[in-house]
Amino acid sequence: MNVLDKNKLKDIVKNKGGRKMSFPKGFLWGGDISANQCEGGWDEGGKSPNMTDYHTGGNVNEPRMATYIMPDGTYGKTPAMIENCNLPDGAKLAINPDEFYPNHKATDFYHHYKEDIAMFAELGFKAFNMTLSWARIFPKGIKAGINPEGVEFYHNVFKECLKYGIEPLVHLYKYDMPAFYIEELGGWKNRTLIGEFVEFGKVSIDEFQEVTYWSTFNEINAAQFSILDSSNQEEVQRQYQVLHNQLVASAKVVKYLHDNYPNKKIGCMQAGIFTHALTCDPNDELANQKEMHKNFWYAGDVFVRGYYPSYAKHLWKELNITLDITEEDTKALKDGTVDFFEFSYYFSNCVTTHLDGEEATGNLNFMGKKNPYLKQSDWGWAIDPKGLKYFMHEIYDRYQIPIMNCENGLGAYDTLEEDGTVHDQYRIDYMREHVKAMSEGIDEGVDLMGYTWWGCIDLVSAGTGEIRKRYGFIYVDVDDFGNGTYKRYKKDSFEYCKKVYTSNGEDLD
Repeated sequence: MNVLDKNKLKDIVKNKGGRKMSFPKGFLWGGDISANQCEGGWDEGGKSPNMTDYHTGGNVNEPRMATYIMPDGTYGKTPAMIENCNLPDGAKLAINPDEFYPNHKATDFYHHYKEDIAMFAELGFKAFNMTLSWARIFPKGIKAGINPEGVEFYHNVFKECLKYGIEPLVHLYKYDMPAFYIEELGGWKNRTLIGEFVEFGKVSIDEFQEVTYWSTFNEINAAQFSILDSSNQEEVQRQYQVLHNQLVASAKVVKYLHDNYPNKKIGCMQAGIFTHALTCDPNDELANQKEMHKNFWYAGDVFVRGYYPSYAKHLWKELNITLDITEEDTKALKDGTVDFFEFSYYFSNCVTTHLDGEEATGNLNFMGKKNPYLKQSDWGWAIDPKGLKYFMHEIYDRYQIPIMNCENGLGAYDTLEEDGTVHDQYRIDYMREHVKAMSEGIDEGVDLMGYTWWGCIDLVSAGTGEIRKRYGFIYVDVDDFGNGTYKRYKKDSFEYCKKVYTSNGEDLD
């Protein structure tokens, strides 16, 4: 074999038998942030506080806490929850002047959005995946009316995106329950909130005509995180009713968009709680199947199929819960199925019935068992690009509608050098392998419509409240306690992402 033949063989291998590592025309390359983790401006522009505004910072070993004040003026703390918290009798959520609240300013997208979006455009973004702050649109609920300053802010954000040809993909809700609804209605356990959310969705869809792609809830199954290993029956009952109420609210918003805006698309989003069986023991396989049913497919099946899956009744019986499901709810779920399915993917874990498996590490309480074949991130999350391809197939085979990997990324310790550089080869390596996995999945028949990197700019981690857990291609000069210039710096991964996106996934070297 001569040199030319050898080079040809290399190209064939590299391009998988002649197929370039490319993605469909119109593929939505982009990045992802959420309002409460990046936006800041917590008490500006007419916005009212949301739940995360009362959450302190934490770390991988110390949970975030919600702060409150008692009638006698003393402050206290209770473990923070995604959409609620358990307060002592008589207590009210409060800002303790002796505590630091990282979400208040976050990484200040509120004041830097023009600069940030210009950098996103340089990266080659075709889509910008973001959330609206409910508390910025309706600070005190429907009766108090719409906040025009909040509406204007988001119009300005969308205008800036479209100036660069970036398509906004907007989620209505992610981990940012307006505190008003906790104080007045008790949160999502109160069915009144269904109507409040539906109105928020209708107003947003009607107002922001610039937006073509919508999604209702981001990581809706995340409400179950706190109960996966809980023995608190009351809490289990509450969280499953919360999830039901959110599913109904989502379906009603979906139907509204379909009835009034047939040229627009609306999806749903699930947290990627993906697990493998640790061994080939059939008991492990069955245990893993059960976990996937409970933690991932349960809500997804309702979103896409319009009804609870066959195993739901057995699950409710096993958990000893009884849901308040009306005939109107059942019809709403049937009539409000989504157009596309989004999911986050950071890591995978393992499920086993055996006692000798090593516990996975990390800040999430559903971590399961460690996979001995995979490397771990700085936060103990298993790096599993092949798992991404596997679960892409599982999702698409099950639902047969377009899917989107709308959160994928690597949280890591980054170092800002004296010359303003950040050398994050680990993030480049992570991205390369996951993009390869997506390309292979597409080649094998998966209809993947887009990929938006989580935390395209550094932000506050939802689970730990840290900024040191950095995801972005763009470094923001601020620490976990708000110290810093908030100046933006391009990491090494910035140029790599730019190369991947502008080549439509062909150039991964």
